[in-house]
Amino acid sequence: MRERVKELRRPAPGQVDGEHAVLEAIAALPEPSRRLATRLHAVIRASAPALVPRTWYGMPAYSKEGEVVCFFRPKEKFKERYLTIGFNDAAHLDEGHLWPVAFALTELSATDESKIAELVRRAAA
Repeated sequence: MRERVKELRRPAPGQVDGEHAVLEAIAALPEPSRRLATRLHAVIRASAPALVPRTWYGMPAYSKEGEVVCFFRPKEKFKERYLTIGFNDAAHLDEGHLWPVAFALTELSATDESKIAELVRRAAA
């Protein structure tokens, strides 16, 4: 919550560089989360350049029209075993009556990157 309070106290969008804030959050991570987060950031930015990078509760996130579409949560945030990439309801990834909204990552293969890129493209559309 402290991270969220800091985010709310920052200047309005356009006055602060969200890309810089995301890169700072990633740089502060220990390995191997930093390596995975760096690669995820590159995949997301390449797949959907229109999404605006920002931090959200201290986590790297990407928004569209002010709403967070996707984010990733480092495993250290809640002492979990894996980094998580998640999609909020603004992503509109609905498929039938049941669909995943978060994925756990311990490594990131080329196949994984391709799947994430496709989900991010759909979420940004």
